Amino acid sequence: MKLISWNVNGLRACMKKGFEPFLEEQSPDIICLQETKMHPEQADFKFDGYHMYWNSAERKGYSGTAIFTKAEPIKVTNGMGMPEHDNEGRVITAEYERFFLVTVYTPNAKRELERLDYRMIWEDIFRGYLAQLKEIKPVIVCGDMNVAHNPIDLKNFKSNIGNAGYTYEERGKMTELLASGFVDTFRYLYPEQEGAYSWWSYMGKARENNTGWRIDYFLVSNGFENQVEESFILPEVLGSDHCPVGIVLK
Repeated sequence: MKLISWNVNGLRACMKKGFEPFLEEQSPDIICLQETKMHPEQADFKFDGYHMYWNSAERKGYSGTAIFTKAEPIKVTNGMGMPEHDNEGRVITAEYERFFLVTVYTPNAKRELERLDYRMIWEDIFRGYLAQLKEIKPVIVCGDMNVAHNPIDLKNFKSNIGNAGYTYEERGKMTELLASGFVDTFRYLYPEQEGAYSWWSYMGKARENNTGWRIDYFLVSNGFENQVEESFILPEVLGSDHCPVGIVLK
């Protein structure tokens, strides 16, 4: 079973840059998208064989997530059940027989860290939400989590200390999330692999020079990592400033 996650940085824009051929070639059982920047009624496309679920931000052209899945889930839930934190379309949960699948687009702390305080609140709420799910059955969490956890996860770690996505606060929240009972599947299988990134700035030939960050993840709840056959990153796939990441389950 193949699962893929991709921050498409605007799905309609990505559709013009090869999204559909990519989907046909990879043919994942489930693909989770972040930063869709659209509402479902704006879609002039549909993908045969997939059930499509959307959680769009109230604000047009902003944020948003989606799950396209071949197998119909038992249940799909948008948000975390807290309206004050659910208006940006950042979380979708699909329940399957073996697991919950949660796709997330974690708030960016932004330049000058203007949203860092909100991000800290949001992280605690999200971790609590996952803890409730985990009491029922195993959980898979995927998406753009907007943090490079360790120095190995970005090219220029020394010069980025304190910048959005690599503050001690954000990294600490990822540590807390993992400590609460989750495994980073890529680091579980490839603990020492360097140069494995999922996002590159559009500035300064960053992608060409692989000056990147690994901020897109597949996490699984403790005990479920033995079901993960492979965890992969597809940096050769263009269409966004992020590339797709994925896992294969046994």
